[in-house]
Amino acid sequence: MAHHKSAKKRIKTSEKKRIRNKAALSKVKTLIKKVYSTEDKTEATVVLKEATKAIDKTAAKGKIHKNNAARKKSALTKHVNTLAAK
Repeated sequence: MAHHKSAKKRIKTSEKKRIRNKAALSKVKTLIKKVYSTEDKTEATVVLKEATKAIDKTAAKGKIHKNNAARKKSALTKHVNTLAAK
């Protein structure tokens, strides 16, 4: 257990950051799953746009690496492009 005031504060702040980071990453994962589960191309493009926005936001804030974000977006775009329009 921490004894110094600054160490106690660091524990609190790092816990808050951990929760925020976990929520952001969870949102990204959920949106990615939503894109992959969508069968209709027009609907998938709408969900893709939303997912891309969330991925870019998390990368900009440093929660994921920019190359990781680019890889995720590329894979999602490839998937949506292979879908047949209904």
